[in-house]
Amino acid sequence: MSNDQDGMGGADPQDQLNDLRMSEKALPLLNHVKQFIRDTVDPMHEEWLTLGEGHEDRWTYAPGQLEILQTAKDKAKEEGLWNFFLPDSETGEGLSNLDYAFIAIELGKSPLASQVMNCSAPDTGNMEVLERVGTPEQKEKWLQPLLDGEIRSAYAMTEPDVATSDAKNVSTSAVLENGEWVINGEKHYISGAGDPRCKIMIMMVKTNDDGERGRNHSQILVPMDTPGVEVVGPMHVFGDDHAPAGHMHIRLTDVRVPESNILLGEGRGFEISQLRLGPGRIHHCMRTIGKAEVALDYMVKRGNSRTAFGQPLSKLGGNLEKISRARIEIESMRLLVLKAAKAMDVLGNKEARIWVSMAKAAVPEKACKIIDQAIQIHGAYGMSQFTPLPDLYADVRHLRFADGPDEVHHMVVGRHELAQH
Repeated sequence: MSNDQDGMGGADPQDQLNDLRMSEKALPLLNHVKQFIRDTVDPMHEEWLTLGEGHEDRWTYAPGQLEILQTAKDKAKEEGLWNFFLPDSETGEGLSNLDYAFIAIELGKSPLASQVMNCSAPDTGNMEVLERVGTPEQKEKWLQPLLDGEIRSAYAMTEPDVATSDAKNVSTSAVLENGEWVINGEKHYISGAGDPRCKIMIMMVKTNDDGERGRNHSQILVPMDTPGVEVVGPMHVFGDDHAPAGHMHIRLTDVRVPESNILLGEGRGFEISQLRLGPGRIHHCMRTIGKAEVALDYMVKRGNSRTAFGQPLSKLGGNLEKISRARIEIESMRLLVLKAAKAMDVLGNKEARIWVSMAKAAVPEKACKIIDQAIQIHGAYGMSQFTPLPDLYADVRHLRFADGPDEVHHMVVGRHELAQH
């Protein structure tokens, strides 16, 4: 017989995990976010794209782009639309994960909304780590500029020569010498490290070869301008270098940082990962639902605006059923993500990991399918630069690796299910 004490598999309908309503205090904030995106962010995004046309240096921003972005950020901050993701009311809005889920879904519909309101990955996860485990000095030097939206950051874990889907394989070494960590190794797909505003990396490194498994790794702050940090070049995603932010290949040769740059303590890298990955993963899922909504909107509009064989495309070749299934899948994803967020609020990040893994396994895969079908109904036009669909697809498809491959999340959920019997 299965065990339902954890709120899964036929749980008590009175269980608070099943109450997925947004709080009354946060509802006006959600409406404010929607209006701000419509009135400020979307028009600014059009101007941003226009300014970037023909800019020759892909690894810098075109003249005027950062200025209009900063204007929108200043306005967002003035209106209290800032740092939603942090549960601490002194540094963020003090929202629950559930309340933030509703807002993040809206942020996911607009390419620049998260950045304008200082809720972009990987900064969100990095800020949460620094807020929870950073020393006062680390917070002053790195957290405060991130909270203020003055700099960007990166998280460096993935490596080219080992399977870092099992993070215990991370081999980049950090050796303590005369009060400094000396770091050597290579990192792949370090998102955002190409952005000229990126000033700091949180890096997973191996600090011990002989310790207890799970206690050999640490996380260390590595400024981008440290001697020995070499940005080799961008790792492409389906042929796109995603300049100017990029997903960079980084080589570290005798990189020296102060001993005090370690986070939480030596051998505690996986403790930090648990702090970071729960919220970070669910934030991606929230935004991905917004992207699936955009794709469905494009699918319906295209289907209703084109006629073939005497009928609208929306009623040909099973397209009506595809539209129906897309809506059903989006609502299913939404409920799963909201429940994962509620589980984090009620159970804590560690105990909610099963719900988070379920969402992370399901949402990008289902959203990819919806975006793919939206591309299909557009014909070849759907693969062109004239819709956002190719970028949406590449973004969501890469999420199936970026926060751990699907197989790892299924392993977590499957093991948990086996343990209930």
